[in-house]
Amino acid sequence: MKQINYKGKKIKVPFKDANYTLDGDKDIELQNPFSGEKATVPGYAAAVYDVIIGAQATNNYSLVQKGCDWFSRNFPKQYMTLLD
Repeated sequence: MKQINYKGKKIKVPFKDANYTLDGDKDIELQNPFSGEKATVPGYAAAVYDVIIGAQATNNYSLVQKGCDWFSRNFPKQYMTLLD
Protein backbone atom coordinates (compact mmCIF):
# COMPACT_ATOMS: atom_id res chain seq x y z
CA MET A 1 0.00 0.00 0.00
CA LYS A 2 1.09 3.54 -0.74
CA GLN A 3 1.55 6.03 2.11
CA ILE A 4 0.70 9.72 1.97
CA ASN A 5 1.19 12.56 4.45
CA TYR A 6 -2.03 14.06 5.75
CA LYS A 7 -1.89 16.77 8.40
CA GLY A 8 1.46 15.45 9.63
CA LYS A 9 0.37 11.80 9.75
CA LYS A 10 1.36 8.93 7.48
CA ILE A 11 -1.76 7.34 6.02
CA LYS A 12 -1.84 4.07 4.06
CA VAL A 13 -3.99 4.38 0.95
CA PRO A 14 -5.00 1.55 -1.38
CA PHE A 15 -4.31 2.89 -4.88
CA LYS A 16 -0.86 4.02 -5.98
CA ASP A 17 -2.06 6.10 -8.96
CA ALA A 18 -4.93 8.07 -7.39
CA ASN A 19 -4.49 11.83 -6.97
CA TYR A 20 -4.56 12.10 -3.19
CA THR A 21 -3.31 15.70 -3.16
CA LEU A 22 -5.95 17.23 -5.44
CA ASP A 23 -8.00 18.52 -2.52
CA GLY A 24 -5.14 18.68 -0.04
CA ASP A 25 -6.25 18.89 3.56
CA LYS A 26 -9.83 19.91 2.76
CA ASP A 27 -12.84 17.91 3.85
CA ILE A 28 -15.08 16.92 0.95
CA GLU A 29 -18.82 16.29 1.09
CA LEU A 30 -19.86 13.30 -1.03
CA GLN A 31 -23.36 12.13 -1.88
CA ASN A 32 -24.65 8.63 -2.41
CA PRO A 33 -26.14 8.73 -5.94
CA PHE A 34 -28.93 6.32 -5.02
CA SER A 35 -30.09 7.45 -1.57
CA GLY A 36 -29.06 11.10 -1.72
CA GLU A 37 -27.45 10.80 1.73
CA LYS A 38 -24.28 12.82 2.27
CA ALA A 39 -21.07 12.21 4.19
CA THR A 40 -17.94 14.27 4.72
CA VAL A 41 -14.48 12.72 4.30
CA PRO A 42 -10.91 14.01 3.97
CA GLY A 43 -9.69 14.73 0.44
CA TYR A 44 -7.60 11.55 0.28
CA ALA A 45 -10.67 9.42 1.09
CA ALA A 46 -12.62 11.26 -1.62
CA ALA A 47 -9.89 10.16 -4.05
CA VAL A 48 -10.43 6.53 -3.00
CA TYR A 49 -14.19 7.00 -3.44
CA ASP A 50 -13.62 8.38 -6.95
CA VAL A 51 -11.57 5.32 -7.90
CA ILE A 52 -14.30 3.02 -6.53
CA ILE A 53 -17.02 4.78 -8.54
CA GLY A 54 -14.88 4.76 -11.69
CA ALA A 55 -14.09 1.08 -11.22
CA GLN A 56 -17.80 0.30 -10.85
CA ALA A 57 -18.49 2.09 -14.14
CA THR A 58 -15.87 -0.02 -15.93
CA ASN A 59 -16.82 -3.27 -14.16
CA ASN A 60 -13.39 -3.57 -12.51
CA TYR A 61 -14.65 -5.33 -9.43
CA SER A 62 -11.23 -6.16 -8.00
CA LEU A 63 -10.55 -2.41 -7.68
CA VAL A 64 -14.04 -1.86 -6.27
CA GLN A 65 -13.46 -4.53 -3.62
CA LYS A 66 -10.01 -3.23 -2.73
CA GLY A 67 -11.35 0.29 -2.30
CA CYS A 68 -14.45 -0.78 -0.38
CA ASP A 69 -12.37 -2.89 1.99
CA TRP A 70 -10.12 0.09 2.73
CA PHE A 71 -13.05 2.49 3.06
CA SER A 72 -15.03 0.24 5.40
CA ARG A 73 -12.01 -0.18 7.71
CA ASN A 74 -11.00 3.48 7.79
CA PHE A 75 -14.34 5.29 7.49
CA PRO A 76 -17.06 2.83 8.55
CA LYS A 77 -19.88 5.38 9.06
CA GLN A 78 -19.17 7.10 5.75
CA TYR A 79 -18.86 3.72 4.04
CA MET A 80 -22.35 2.76 5.25
CA THR A 81 -23.72 6.07 3.93
CA LEU A 82 -21.90 6.22 0.60
CA LEU A 83 -21.09 2.69 -0.55
CA ASP A 84 -23.10 0.04 1.30
